[in-house]
Amino acid sequence: MGTFAFRAVDVAGVASRGQVDASSKAAVTEQLRQRGLIVLDVSEKREALRLDSLTQRFKSVNLRELSVFSRQFATLIAAGMPMLRSLYTLEDQTDDEMLKDAIVAVRENVEAGSSLAAAMESQPGVFDPLYRSMVRAGEGSGRLEEALDRIAFQLEKLDSLKRQVKSAMMYPAVVFTLALVVMIAVVAFIVPVFVGIFEEISAETGGDAQLPFMTQIVVGISDLITGKWFVILPLVAFAAYAFVRWKKSERGRMQWDRFKLRLPAHIGDVVQKVALARWSRTFAGSISSGVPVLQSIEISGQTAGNAVVEEAMHDVYESVKGGGTIAKPLTDNDAFPAMVSHMVSVGEESGQLETMLEKVADFYEAEVDAKVRALTSLIEPVMIMFVGAVVGFIVIAMYLPIFSLYDNIR
Repeated sequence: MGTFAFRAVDVAGVASRGQVDASSKAAVTEQLRQRGLIVLDVSEKREALRLDSLTQRFKSVNLRELSVFSRQFATLIAAGMPMLRSLYTLEDQTDDEMLKDAIVAVRENVEAGSSLAAAMESQPGVFDPLYRSMVRAGEGSGRLEEALDRIAFQLEKLDSLKRQVKSAMMYPAVVFTLALVVMIAVVAFIVPVFVGIFEEISAETGGDAQLPFMTQIVVGISDLITGKWFVILPLVAFAAYAFVRWKKSERGRMQWDRFKLRLPAHIGDVVQKVALARWSRTFAGSISSGVPVLQSIEISGQTAGNAVVEEAMHDVYESVKGGGTIAKPLTDNDAFPAMVSHMVSVGEESGQLETMLEKVADFYEAEVDAKVRALTSLIEPVMIMFVGAVVGFIVIAMYLPIFSLYDNIR
């Protein structure tokens, strides 16, 4: 993908210019022709390599900022403010640099004659397929402000769910990281000092007793960290790189997501409920915005955050495409509890699918909150016992040789 600047005119001879993201000049030309524009010039923009352009690749738009933008956009449109003026206003009021750049690009494309949904397609890193589909449906039905309001509500719920999970994982992650750093420091810097003292005392007393087995383990780890660090660091980096590459592959992503669903101590249960909450909330939001059912099924699977749910949506897609129901493939999939398939079935039969999906989302969001609280209260003592056990092992390993040397002296 690259950024291309273009100059074009419409059938009335009115000139327009702007920029779009596309794979080639031919793709840009075809896209402009579909808008009814006559292409005069297309050129690729080549930007200098900058540090912020590199870091931009690893950033993602803040969900809270995006929800605020959507809510404000809906308010301005509902108040009768023209599209371009609304975009100019939001561009000035947005603090997030990534979102501001996206708004500028959308505004330039709208000025060039593009629809809002088509303009957002040039910024896939900010406006995902669900966002663009709901905007397209809102534009088509003449209810853009309602679609933007639903998007804002959707993003607020997803942001709340994401914050719940992150807050639950923050404490154990910080404790584990600090404990790991402290243990590495102790093994790398303090244990060698004790080993030197043991050797000096043993030489002075003429003892030739071997170090206890626990002490040998700690000393071996210390020698490995201090003497082979130049081998360990590249191996750790390579293992992390290989894991990321494997997890990004289609097969690896499926295996990893299946593994997460089977994690013990209620962790897999939380992962499953988070995925179901996101799936049902997305599905309900897209249907309520007028997005076609097949497209809603596809988008909800892609945004669920779990490859197992996404694979299940392929079966649902084929079922609906062939004239079947949504509930039947869900019943046959272990990732979906019976309650979900029953609620979806009732929604299909009563014509209230959107309402049933929202109730499913509300239920699982509440379940996630309760499970996360329980998991946090369980993880805290486990982490304390783990850190205490490791520290105790190192302390005992360092004291055992002292007792052995004392016995030899006696």
